[in-house]
Amino acid sequence: MSIELYWGSGSTPAWRVLLALSAKNLPFTSHLLSFSKRETRTPEFLAINPRGKVPTLKDGDLVINESLAILAYLDSAYPAVPLLGRTAAETGEIWRLVMEYESHGSPTFGAVARPISFGTLAQDETKVREALPALIAELDLLAARVANGPLVGGTLSAADLVWFCGVQTLVRAATRPAAAPLDLGVWPLGARWPAIVRWAGLIEALPGYDATMPPHWLEGDVPSPARVE
Repeated sequence: MSIELYWGSGSTPAWRVLLALSAKNLPFTSHLLSFSKRETRTPEFLAINPRGKVPTLKDGDLVINESLAILAYLDSAYPAVPLLGRTAAETGEIWRLVMEYESHGSPTFGAVARPISFGTLAQDETKVREALPALIAELDLLAARVANGPLVGGTLSAADLVWFCGVQTLVRAATRPAAAPLDLGVWPLGARWPAIVRWAGLIEALPGYDATMPPHWLEGDVPSPARVE
């Protein structure tokens, strides 16, 4: 089959899928859609995904949206490089960690990163400061889990990709000029969490990693590292 991926720059769920395709060394046709130009709302794209959301993957006649569903499909259809476990125990552990990110990591990271990234810090600064202890606790827990390498089974899995994208989104926010007065205590990440930096390096070493980076992160006047450092 011929894989096609519809995605948007800065979409964390889309980045997960790009990294999975890279980890599995799967060729695909890229369709980068512009949010500002409302390309996810065109009749052509809505005919593919009526919800108008990215990522959306086509594999032949099959169309799948929702990033976790896409990861599950890719692992079943192309099992040569498993990302969802080699045993039942690994699969259960990977899914547990993925859902922990969805339930705990994502809202905690987002409570700090989103107001910085979306320009609402002036009205949300108090909430951001209140969210910092929970954020630090999540990073402490992640550092402990990756102290010896990937999260599960000694090889990179979907759990690593999901948590990594969340960390990178946080790094992106923490390095924006608006974050400087907050003294978040997050950047440089390696000052407190060197284990996270070492772990992130495993993902950043994937073939084609640079091509998965959100293009707009590498443009403009907002500094943002291509790698966790």
